[in-house]
Amino acid sequence: MHAAKLHNRFGLARPAGYTTTAMPASPATVRRTPDLSVSFAGLELKNPVIAASGTFGYGIEFEDVVHLDKLGGFVVKGLSKEPMAGNPPPRLYETAAGMLNAIGLQNIGARAFVDEKLPKLREIKNIVVVANVFGYTREDYERTIQILNEGEGIAAYELNVSCPNTAHGGIQFGSDPRSLDEVVATARHFSQRPLIVKLSPNVTSIAQMAYVAQEAGADAVSLVNTFVAMAIDAETRKPRIANVTAGLSGPAIKPIALRMVYDAAKAVKIPVIGMGGVSTAVDIIEFMLAGATAVQIGTASYWDPVATEKIVNELQDWCAQHRIERLADLTGGLILE
Repeated sequence: MHAAKLHNRFGLARPAGYTTTAMPASPATVRRTPDLSVSFAGLELKNPVIAASGTFGYGIEFEDVVHLDKLGGFVVKGLSKEPMAGNPPPRLYETAAGMLNAIGLQNIGARAFVDEKLPKLREIKNIVVVANVFGYTREDYERTIQILNEGEGIAAYELNVSCPNTAHGGIQFGSDPRSLDEVVATARHFSQRPLIVKLSPNVTSIAQMAYVAQEAGADAVSLVNTFVAMAIDAETRKPRIANVTAGLSGPAIKPIALRMVYDAAKAVKIPVIGMGGVSTAVDIIEFMLAGATAVQIGTASYWDPVATEKIVNELQDWCAQHRIERLADLTGGLILE
């Protein structure tokens, strides 16, 4: 896996002593700067690139690595009512075309996030912060959201009903339509901010689950989370991950994720946020053509910490080269004839 390299097409040096008289460009030759902005659930993003939950810490850890104000937004790692230690190691394993992880939603808890992390995030200008919310029960989701409601600077909540790496909750909510309906309705009742529901791919019909989330009050859905998977060490005959099973992410899942975004977008009227194996600007274009309004980037940040910012620049170049004046117009633009 390698990040696409960016090329400066306009950085050619002129010979010494070279002079010219500037001539006004004709209207036919003037190119507008591509408009990368997108909007969903009442949120305005400068571009569709969002750093995914669990891969970007609480955002401030990347402040010296990435120009956060260049991104459309980012989702903080999953927050629960109380702090969680997560799963025992080993928790990560690189596969041939991706990564297995079973972190187990290790986090400092909603209260510590509001008191310690959020004030620092508010100092960063022009960035959309989404809080990922997790719980073992509907009451857990309710209490976590109530705590986060007290904080200023959170633009929206992403309801995590799809994590495959915990013993209770998580994927159980995301794989049963009735449970999904109940937990989304609970979150909708207590949420004071737009509600995004993060769906699990480990279901029979992603379209059905997206529709259930919509009818229960979701303002948008995001998909897909990781696929349940595992790896075994043939020499030791033991699992590579202490949790035995883990979530598979990275380029290996992109074609499946793309199909699921397409299916979900056809089933609902609310915006769809796509994710799964995104590592280039072209990947983002493909997800948008399939129906995504915005796109999250996760695993790519592990092998290249500045991947998100690079992809924003690459996306700007791609749109200019392809004469795309308004990127949002590509959403749902797949040609089937």
